[in-house]
Amino acid sequence: MPSNRLFSTLRLATLCVATLAAPAAWSLDAGAAAPDLNLPGLKDAVNLAALKGKVVYVDFWASWCGPCKQSFPFMNELQSKYGAKGFEIVAVNLDAKRGDADKFLAEVPAHFNVAFDAKGETARRFEVKGMPSSYLIGRDGKVIAAHKGFKEEERTQLDARIAQALATP
Repeated sequence: MPSNRLFSTLRLATLCVATLAAPAAWSLDAGAAAPDLNLPGLKDAVNLAALKGKVVYVDFWASWCGPCKQSFPFMNELQSKYGAKGFEIVAVNLDAKRGDADKFLAEVPAHFNVAFDAKGETARRFEVKGMPSSYLIGRDGKVIAAHKGFKEEERTQLDARIAQALATP
């Protein structure tokens, strides 16, 4: 009979393999209607329905997320590059304490919409399972693509998806 430690290690390894084997299960499928999002923001409330007609990149992040620090400068570039073409970024913070998010934003400024969801209710509706997680939403309010994580080498692919979405009426 295996020891408790060995059993726990095997159970964790099985969970990791199952998670990797089924990547589609981690988030909303393309074509699904984007869930409602109506949250307090830095200045005003952030409401996804009010952005219908625009291409929206919804990004879930937290202050403790290392890749999130890398993704914010990229999202600033995207907002600057595509904002005049009908593109909006909504970054939803999931920290339990607003002060943690404010400290992060003081170090890594955001030049796009920031919303706060300390209870994680919106993240549950979007079926977020990892940080950061992002969702590209078309002008019709439907999910075009979902993406988990952030790596520098993925920038070109993400940029191309956004450009393609903006070219679609």
